[in-house]
Amino acid sequence: MDVYNSKTRWVQHKSDDSPVTNADLAAHRVLTSGLSELPMAFPVVSEEDPESLAHRQPKGKFWLIDPLDGTKEFIARNGEFTVNIALIDGGRSVLGLVYAPGTGIFYWGGAGLGAFTSESASVLVSSDLEPVPMRVAGPKVGARCRVLSSRSHSNERTQSLIDRLGDVDLVQAGSSLKFCRIAEGKADIYPRLAPTCEWDTAAAQAVLEGAGGVVVDLEGRQLRYGKANFVNPSFIATRDIGLIPS
Repeated sequence: MDVYNSKTRWVQHKSDDSPVTNADLAAHRVLTSGLSELPMAFPVVSEEDPESLAHRQPKGKFWLIDPLDGTKEFIARNGEFTVNIALIDGGRSVLGLVYAPGTGIFYWGGAGLGAFTSESASVLVSSDLEPVPMRVAGPKVGARCRVLSSRSHSNERTQSLIDRLGDVDLVQAGSSLKFCRIAEGKADIYPRLAPTCEWDTAAAQAVLEGAGGVVVDLEGRQLRYGKANFVNPSFIATRDIGLIPS
C-alpha cells in the first residue's frame, strides 16, 4: 500500500510487455520468505520467479502464489487487486487465501473446509475477530442471472457466451475478487474465455469451492494445476454448474 499511495513512478514492464510494479516484487519477497519458514516445507511457485516454475508438478504439494493479482487495477488505483496464496495437492487447489489490501477484506477456504471472510487478515491470529462463513447464493425464481466480467480482459468470445445467458445483470470487477463475489452470494457466474495463468485462479477457486461453487473448463472438468503449460484453459466459475449454457 505504500507503493500504491506513492506519487513516484513504480511501473516496469516484463519481457512480454505486461506491467509489474515495485509492489509485485516486494510482496513476492515477503510471501516466499514467510511460506518457506512454515513447518510444511513445500516448494513455493511464484509468478515473479520464473525459476520456481520447475516446482509445478501434477503430483505432490506446492504453494502457488500471485503476489499482486490485478496489476492493471493496482495501477489504475481502483482498489480491485488481491494477493493470492494457494496450496496445490495432486493437481487440485485444496486451500486458498485471497486478501484485498485496498479494502482490508480477507477470504479463505477450500473444498471440504468451508469458506470464510473477515474485514481483517488478523483474524488468523486473533481470537477477538469472528470469521463470517460464506455460501453461494441459491436459485431465485424470476431473478436475473448476475454475471461477472473482467474489467480489463474481456473479449468477443466471452461476450458471446454471456449473450447466451439471456437477460442478465452484468457486473465488472478486477482480479480474483470475481470468484469471491460468487462465493459471497453477490454474483452467479463468471465466464472467462481469455487467457489466464494458474496463479491467477488457484487461490480463489479453492475459496469458491469451499463456498459450494465450481470452476470448470468448457468440457465441465475441474480446473487443475501443475500442468505442462501454466496457462489455464477457458473456464467458467459459477455457483451452480446448471447455469452454464450448453
